[in-house]
Amino acid sequence: MLYGIAAATVSFLLAVVLAALLRAPALRLALVDRRRRRPVPLLGGVAVALVAGLVAWAGDRSGVVPLGPAAGRLLLAAGAVGALGLAADVWRLRRRWLLAGTAVAAACVVPYGETGPVAGVLAVGWVALVAAAFRGLDHADGVAGTVGVVTAFGIGACAAAELMDGLAVLLLVLAAALAGFLLHNWHPARIALGACGSLFTGFLLAGAAVTVRAGYEPGDGLGVLCALTAVPVADAVLVLLSRRLAGRPPARGGPDHLAHRLRRLGLTAQGAVVVLGGAALCAVLVGVLAHTGRVGGPAVLWVAGGTAAGVLGLLRVRVYGPARLPRGSAARASVRRGAAARASARSARRPGAGVSQLPPGATGVRGGESFPGVVFPVRQATSAENVQVRAPLRVRNG
Repeated sequence: MLYGIAAATVSFLLAVVLAALLRAPALRLALVDRRRRRPVPLLGGVAVALVAGLVAWAGDRSGVVPLGPAAGRLLLAAGAVGALGLAADVWRLRRRWLLAGTAVAAACVVPYGETGPVAGVLAVGWVALVAAAFRGLDHADGVAGTVGVVTAFGIGACAAAELMDGLAVLLLVLAAALAGFLLHNWHPARIALGACGSLFTGFLLAGAAVTVRAGYEPGDGLGVLCALTAVPVADAVLVLLSRRLAGRPPARGGPDHLAHRLRRLGLTAQGAVVVLGGAALCAVLVGVLAHTGRVGGPAVLWVAGGTAAGVLGLLRVRVYGPARLPRGSAARASVRRGAAARASARSARRPGAGVSQLPPGATGVRGGESFPGVVFPVRQATSAENVQVRAPLRVRNG
């Protein structure tokens, strides 16, 4: 217990200092989030991954709290996924490569002997999904860090209940590192996790949850896993479903995540973080109680129902604008021609449209030649005037 408190304190302080030091190199190397209106460095995840790995490794090497084989493999695999995410931050790798690499790393840590082959394959896909979902949460200030801290504490409590001390300390260290990083990531954020930190965090949390729930019934285990990671799973489902309904490619980014939709409803940036953090806390608390046997399956079903209702409700929030057509395309040219035709029709309906107006004092003849095709408008006579001309006056072109 004393070592856990000391390790958490050291992780918190180191994360605060290292995240502040990595901000300047990230700006110098242009490793920033280009999806924001202001440049936000992306090396905050490097600080979280380095601090969590070093403190956990120090505890294992000193023999105070050995990680054990399962937690050790999980930490190594999470480090590899974090390195892949750092490569994505630097070279902008495609999403499918990140998903494939995360799935390969997950396949190396899932305990197939306890889960079985079918459940093990499903667990690999679920770990990859949660890791990608945490990357989606990093689009808004403070969301990924807050949800990560709450989830790490919840899964750490489940690991402690299973007497997995090494895994529990690892998750406690991760929670402390994320809390230190969160001091720099609160709105307005001065640094972000990036693909490195978000994939590392999501993979480590999802892999730890699978390790803790291994050996339980697959149906009950899936319910607890979804409760422990309800917010990132809801964000991933919401984004995929909304892009599918809008006819957008799944890999195409946009302001369609949970925090973006809450902002559209009028919440501030800090308010959106508080709402999502509170939702994560409630769901994680139910997951911990269900894992320890304090509540039954209906409580997990309530979490699933509430999550589904939230997704369906936020799905009605409009976040996509009109589609932009590519430059030089036939569709864009057709739109321009239609706009020109409508403008011409509006101008033709104006009073006096189609009648050539002459400048004041002009006679209609210049240098002995008349203006071609000009018809002079005739003012209608009033009752007080003696109409001298019964027929409209016209000028014949020469």
